[in-house]
Amino acid sequence: MTYSREAPSPRYYELAGLYRDYHVARQDRYLGHSLRPHVATIKKLIDETGSKSVLDYGSGKGQLYKQQEPSIPGGSIMSFWGVDEIACYDPGVAEYSTIPDRQFDGVISTDVMEHIPESDVPWIVAEMFSHARRFVYANIANYPALKNLANGENAHCTQKPIGWWKAIFDAAATPGVVYRIEVQSRYRIPIIGKVIRRDAVATG
Repeated sequence: MTYSREAPSPRYYELAGLYRDYHVARQDRYLGHSLRPHVATIKKLIDETGSKSVLDYGSGKGQLYKQQEPSIPGGSIMSFWGVDEIACYDPGVAEYSTIPDRQFDGVISTDVMEHIPESDVPWIVAEMFSHARRFVYANIANYPALKNLANGENAHCTQKPIGWWKAIFDAAATPGVVYRIEVQSRYRIPIIGKVIRRDAVATG
């Protein structure tokens, strides 16, 4: 069965409800800090495409956009990126739960796609492209999350290799919009502990 924004899967509704409850109960979680390691990569895409507006799709609470960041040149993400507008969308956060009804130069998504039910991934990726004029960027995890949802399920419900994701993005891509996806894997090294590494990168 094919799902859509107008008719998502029952699983999508279930998980969206769990994340809404979690956001309310835990104001200290899903703050949007997973964006931090990707700020420079996104800056490069912004510069290469001459972008001036960005939509963060699955932004969490978007905290990094609201605070000064001494480690970032210019002191803020907006200043460092050199954009005029950054908008947030996250169905689990009341403040950002309505997706803007317009396009942006770039659409970004970090630590989001692996939380989406596999059956809903195609329409969500297509929706990201529909809101982008110049580029789409996504960082995706291909390993179990460190935390489980309230129903006991691992938070990373869709774990897939780079080839699977590239096929989804290729099918959704629109003319004139470039994309970059990064898929990361985790493995353990004795004594050193957990290590996150970039497993693959695909562009289109």
